[in-house]
Order: sequence, then structure tokens, then C-alpha cells
Amino acid sequence: MNRIVRLVHAQEQQHTQATDLNVLQTPKKCRQKRNPRRVSYRRRLQFPASPGRGSFSALRGGGFGGGLDCFAYEHSGTEGTQVFPMAGASAPLKVCIVGSGNWGSAVAKIIGNNVKTMQKFASTVKMWVFEETINGRKLTDIINNDHENVKYLPGYKLPENVVAVPNLTEAVKDADLLVFVIPHQFIYKICDAIAGHVTKQAVGITLIKGIDEGPEGLRLISDVIRAKMGIDISVLMGANIANEVAAEKFCETTIGSKILENGLLFKELLQTPNFRITVVDDADTVEICGALKNIVAVGAGFCDGLRCGDNTKAAVIRLGLMEMIAFAKIFCKGQVSIATFLESCGVADLITTCYGGRNRRVAEAFVKTGKSIEELEQEMLNGQKLQGPQTSAEVYRILQQKGLVEKFPLFTAVYKICYEGKPVQEMISCLQSHPEHI
Repeated sequence: MNRIVRLVHAQEQQHTQATDLNVLQTPKKCRQKRNPRRVSYRRRLQFPASPGRGSFSALRGGGFGGGLDCFAYEHSGTEGTQVFPMAGASAPLKVCIVGSGNWGSAVAKIIGNNVKTMQKFASTVKMWVFEETINGRKLTDIINNDHENVKYLPGYKLPENVVAVPNLTEAVKDADLLVFVIPHQFIYKICDAIAGHVTKQAVGITLIKGIDEGPEGLRLISDVIRAKMGIDISVLMGANIANEVAAEKFCETTIGSKILENGLLFKELLQTPNFRITVVDDADTVEICGALKNIVAVGAGFCDGLRCGDNTKAAVIRLGLMEMIAFAKIFCKGQVSIATFLESCGVADLITTCYGGRNRRVAEAFVKTGKSIEELEQEMLNGQKLQGPQTSAEVYRILQQKGLVEKFPLFTAVYKICYEGKPVQEMISCLQSHPEHI
């Protein structure tokens, strides 16, 4: 009996080419006890068969920490293969969420509930919280005792296994999986603070919607984290209004990952029956969609404030999408697939944000009240930062550097209205003279 055995995680069978290998689904008992990520890519150690006794193979993990995860026993007198988990396999993966705002708290609710049922992940989830005082109590104390982020996600209980930690380096210590969900303008400060405190074996995912300026123009937030931390970073973007996600209303999202194995790992950590995830390898496009759609949403909010009607707003969305695609094709270093814009991270997120997001709401109030963006952030967002206006400023400077301002009139109009005091009516003028109509 010399039949070769390869074990794969059930979710990954569709990605496996079974040629001369017999691809077997890991038995449920083993899947529950071992890390499926380690069961995916194996070195097989063959031990010779004894007469009448069959043979067995030890399967060595190729992911975190190595070690023998399972062994497979094949008996010459029976069909099939029995697989048993090895004692002393690697410890469960520890998760840390870096950020605790509206979206970060909603994600913490998902992860906290998911890890309760998965032995692959540690049962305690650390969440770094920027300490604030709410009615005389520390926000971390409120979260850890009342299990609710009363400032940023009021009305939704967090799982008791989500632990708020005010010390950033203590929160990320020993973490295997890092989930970044902070305003993008703070990413350098955060990375500088935790560099050297995160293991090189860790992997991360960013839910941050924004971009940075680099010496050659565009620099993605994932690139910043990757350079600062020296770890692989996936991205998650989609039509995900935080309160609706926390309320467990059905939605979709997209994970972009340059290392598919890591994208599938985060899918397992985050997916629920009402939070469905597609994994693609076009990570840069996924990320750029999440940043640029906020600029378009500000433009949509201006239209609502001017009472332009649905036809005009639809034009803003369409022309905004065209500028998003054009920008990605010019500035993304990796592949840019138009199909990615049809995922949740693209058209779906754009539509949701232009109708229900806070960038749209604040932009509408900007037109109707005459107040500044900063004033409205304090009044409407509990002091949280709006991403659309700041991203428009970063995009404008990148376009200026390349001499491309005139090719992106919608992005440019949003910037000039927000920061240069141009009248909001310029939003309509930019639509009327848009290059798409020439």
C-alpha cells in the first residue's frame, strides 16, 4: 500500500488540482482540533508498511510554526484513510484588532462571536482602544464591564471575550493575526509604535479606507504597513455600513490578498451567514476602491444638499466610477482587473456610500448649514474623522504631481469645494464639462 495521501482544508478543495494525488477532506474531528491552514500544504513523511498492518503518514504543517498536525493511517484490508490529530500541535492563533471606532467595534463583534466556535483561533480577542473618558468612566472599563462601545457603537453588545486594551504595544504583543481598522491618517504613528513588538510570523489585514502620498505618487495603506512591519497584509473592503453589520443584516464584502492562503485564513475568521466574503488576488484594486469611493460620496452629498435629484446623483456615481477606474489604471503598480470593480468593494460599496454613508450625510449638511467639515465632524460623528475630504486632498496632490488634474474633474471639484472655498455649484459645472462627454 503506497497510495499517496494529501489533506486539504474543505474550503480549499475547489482550488486544488487533484492529479496524481488522492485529495481527501480532513475528517471533522481533525478539522475541529487542528489548524486547517496548516493542513493545506504539506510535506508527507512516509513510514514503511508492516506485513498485514498497512502504513501511515505523518503530515507536517507548512504554515505557522510547522510541527506535526495529523497522521494518516492506511490499512491494506480496509477502504479509506483514518486521520488522527497529533498531540502537542501548534497553539491557536491569537487575534488583535487595532482600532475600536464604529467599524472596528462592529468587526470585533463578528470576530468575538466567530472564535468561540473555532479551536483554530484563541478564544480571547484583544482590541486596542484609544482611551477616553465617558461620563467619568474610562471607555476601556465600560467595554470590559458593560460589553458595549457606548461612544462609537452604542446599542450593540460586544462578546465578553473581546477585551479592550488601552496600551497599544500590550494589545499587539504575541498576536498572530492583526486587524487594522483606524483612520488612515494615523497609520504611520501606529506602525511606528508597534514595530518591533509584532512577531515576523504574524499576518495582517487592513480595513482602512484611505491612501497615502509617496515619492512616486500613490502609496497604499497596505504598502505602508508592509514596509513598516515587514509582514504580509491583505485588505477588506465592501458595502458595509457598520451599524447594519452590527445588526447582522445581510451584506457582502471583498478580501484582496496577494497570498491567497492568507486571504482564505481571514475569510474563515470573519465570515458569517450574514457577512459573506469573496477573496480575490487583485488586492491593490480592492484597496483603491475603498479609498476613492469616499470622494465620490462627498460629491453625491453635495448633490443632495443642492436638491439636484436622482438623475444628477446617478451621473455623479457613474462618472465617479469612471474616475476610480482611470485612477487605478494609472497609479496601481499591480494588476487592475475591471471585474474587481464589480465585486462588493467596487460598485456595491460606491452605491451604498453614496446613499447611506457618513461622507454623503456630512457633505449634504455642509451645503445646507454652511458649517466647516471640522465642525460637522464634531457634531455628527462624535469627533471621528471623515475620510472623503482628506482623501480628495491627497488625490489632488498626487494628480498635480503628475499633471493630471484636468482628467479628473469630479475628484478635483470635491477637493476645491472642501478646501479652497469654491462654491458647491462647481460640482454641477464639473459634470457638464466632464471628459466623458467629449
